[in-house]
Amino acid sequence: MSDQAKRKSCNILAEKVALITGGASGIGKATAALFARKGAAVTIADINVKAGEAVAEAIVDDGGEAMFVRCDVTRASDCQRTVDRTVARWGKLDILFNNAGVTRRASVIETTEEEWDWVMAANVKSVFLMSKAAIPVMVKAGGGVIVNTGSGWGLVGGKDAVSYCASKGAVIQLTKAMALDHGPQNIRVNAVCPGDTDTPMLANEAEQLGQSHQAILAESVHRPLGRVGRPEEIAQAVLYLASAASSFVTGTTLLVDGGGLAGSS
Repeated sequence: MSDQAKRKSCNILAEKVALITGGASGIGKATAALFARKGAAVTIADINVKAGEAVAEAIVDDGGEAMFVRCDVTRASDCQRTVDRTVARWGKLDILFNNAGVTRRASVIETTEEEWDWVMAANVKSVFLMSKAAIPVMVKAGGGVIVNTGSGWGLVGGKDAVSYCASKGAVIQLTKAMALDHGPQNIRVNAVCPGDTDTPMLANEAEQLGQSHQAILAESVHRPLGRVGRPEEIAQAVLYLASAASSFVTGTTLLVDGGGLAGSS
């Protein structure tokens, strides 16, 4: 096999176009870089303009195709504009990774109504709005793939995180419902459910809990693999769900948590 043929065989997302929300940092950033290396053109959507533009620039400098679009995923107009710009740039949209999200570490008593609404909008409404904008484009093209970021805490409860747990449980059920509705249109919909992953969000959680980042990381020693995940490891799971390797997989949740929910130790 020639070097060119080998490179082509490794580009499992060749000629695909992907839109990644929350792509300026953490799991979204790692996934954008991985998708680009695997041949996809990538739209990075985020409210952090400076960081998002830097991610897109790094991908282009590495020989990939990418652009940044500022997008508030809680606004229908922003979501539609982001999809429209993606199609205007590359002519289609094959993969949507609904990854943007926030967390508020608090009990019901401690959570304000405004905080509850903020978490639900960023974590659940965003998936609804972006999917609503993207699905007609995918239907017209004959199919597509949607991957939603759930969480291990969307499968089991977590302490002092009521709004986050509720939102991620909703994402998982939304994923299943969308898979049923749009499977006949050749659109696969799945959720990746990370456990604790070393991202800016995890650092923010530590701050909310009055702990150091290192203290949060140290807690992982009790899990089967003895550590938290890396964004690049979650990105590999997203790549699987987004690629033809998972062509008969839809309506499922892929737990990527280092064995944290496998059982009690």
